[in-house]
Amino acid sequence: MESSFAKPASTLKLKVCLLRSYIEFIGQNFRWLLGGFLLTMFSSFGQTFFISLSTGHVRNAFGLTSGEYGSIYMIATLASALTLTVFGRIVDYLSIARTTIISTLLLALACIGFAQANSVIILVISLYGLRLLGQGMMTHISMTAMGRWYAKNRGKAVSIVTQGFNIGLAILPITFIAVANIIGWRQAWLVAAAILVVIAMPAITLLLRHERTAQSVEQAETSKQSHHWTTSQMFRDPIFWVAIICLLGPPFISTGIFFHQDYLIAIRGWSVSLFAWTFVMMTLVSVISGLVSGIAIDRFDTVTLLPLFLLPLGLGCLVLAIVPSSIALVTYMAFLGVSMGINSSIYGSLWPEVYGTRYLGSIRSVITAMMVFSSALGPGVMGFAIDLNINISTQFLAMTAFCALGTFALMFCSTRYRQRSQ
Repeated sequence: MESSFAKPASTLKLKVCLLRSYIEFIGQNFRWLLGGFLLTMFSSFGQTFFISLSTGHVRNAFGLTSGEYGSIYMIATLASALTLTVFGRIVDYLSIARTTIISTLLLALACIGFAQANSVIILVISLYGLRLLGQGMMTHISMTAMGRWYAKNRGKAVSIVTQGFNIGLAILPITFIAVANIIGWRQAWLVAAAILVVIAMPAITLLLRHERTAQSVEQAETSKQSHHWTTSQMFRDPIFWVAIICLLGPPFISTGIFFHQDYLIAIRGWSVSLFAWTFVMMTLVSVISGLVSGIAIDRFDTVTLLPLFLLPLGLGCLVLAIVPSSIALVTYMAFLGVSMGINSSIYGSLWPEVYGTRYLGSIRSVITAMMVFSSALGPGVMGFAIDLNINISTQFLAMTAFCALGTFALMFCSTRYRQRSQ
């Protein structure tokens, strides 16, 4: 009897200790964590889930099919990915605050361009700016700062600031739709630009104008990284290429599904309101998953979690493939939330852990560009498949197969990374 009570008591004590550690960490690092959080939240204006809210309006305005608009989106995003490999390096030479000012102002200009677009050329340029500055630079700045400023508590830092993605996903689409219903979708994008200039830029700059200096215990942890890889050295590492191909799967899959949500709603007979509410559910699941995985990373390491994050996404895609009812959508979004939570922590912690922090800005700029590239292919490839009348269940089965094979590949990467660090 005594042991049966001891286990629940010890479990409760562990949960209390973990909660206390999070609270203490946030209290000691509030300004830097809030700054990183706001960067990821306002990156939403360049994320596919936000841009796709205007997909129907844009297609009607320019007379585009799903495949044609998907191709335009893909071209703009691919161009932004190529630019990011060069532009993203400014994080290694300018302060985080200055980089934020530049990126935020340019993102606001892209929002204005998208709102005023009256030709396909302006549309492409605006989409290019949204993808480069929003999904690309705002995310890149936040993750680089957390990776550089934290070592021992990097998992906690990343898991906290990446909640900005989830909060943005939960509140900004609903807010945009409400504003667009009142003043129109073009004017709603002008409101987004005003928010970036009036609220986002001053707040983030004020919070991050004094960069964090790593504490002695974290400096000691950082010194354990005996070799800091350059970008060219990382490119010559075969393990990197196996890992990155797997890690780029979720952006490809989730972006393609989000971008073509109007098609899925129509072909499956799902309600628009249900789709909107599943975003909220996915956000809650992702928050919990991200915080738990952040604790796990600090307690163990990132490479331990590496093989896990594709499994929930694969299960979600499998359900979408074989179940046509709305239950499939709810299930998929729940599994996607788990995968996104783990992925956000891994994406922020893996690269400084295995390749060091000295050239982190350059390394992250390339990796973020690859992520943007992958998210560009999703809408384009899925759009072409839709135009070619390829069954949507067949597409979901292909995504499931990728996740299954990727899980085995990441097991190999995890083992090799761990052997290298010993």
